[in-house]
Amino acid sequence: MTRRDEVLTALRTAGTPLSVLDVAERLSIHPNTARFHLEALLERGRVEMIKPGRTKPGRPPLMFRATAGMDPDGPRDYRVLAGVLADALARQRDPQRRAVAAGQAWAKKEAATNGEVQPLDRDQAFERLTGLLAEMGFAPQKRSRNHDLDEIGLHNCPFLELADTRRDIICPVHLGLMQGALAAWDAPVTVEALVPFAEPGLCIANLTPRRRVS
Repeated sequence: MTRRDEVLTALRTAGTPLSVLDVAERLSIHPNTARFHLEALLERGRVEMIKPGRTKPGRPPLMFRATAGMDPDGPRDYRVLAGVLADALARQRDPQRRAVAAGQAWAKKEAATNGEVQPLDRDQAFERLTGLLAEMGFAPQKRSRNHDLDEIGLHNCPFLELADTRRDIICPVHLGLMQGALAAWDAPVTVEALVPFAEPGLCIANLTPRRRVS
């Protein structure tokens, strides 16, 4: 347990708000050390500060107590959640189509939320897509083949463990993410296909000109 955890535990077990000096005495630490950790916990929203009523002459000490609710710094395991959702999607009718559609919908919503819904030319679309994939941890690399057909190599899969067992769901979701983002940007290209592990340690996204509906 770190010193900061000890300060938080002291507040939680006290049953009443504590001052800086109270915390320092309980933990046998210097008041400046107690104040440093209390301020850090206050900034993180782990504790709250209370101004006590004036009962004696002079300036009353600031009092602190632990905030109620879940620990925002506690352990997380989103891989379990992703696995549960992937298994549930796999049991649906036409799961691959639904997985692509789910990825498309999420990407379009994110683009709208981030104010990125605006037309892009071909080069801008490639640049923004590779940037998005990089932020998501795909380690993308643009691979040009000819003027009308390009590839993006993906050197990492953020969901590699799930892709090993649920490639039928995870890869279509990734395909939908790329398609949805490009559609939201009104890009002149789209991702026609995503080839999982086309080469050792590499997935390949094939991009083609987008057919616009007149």
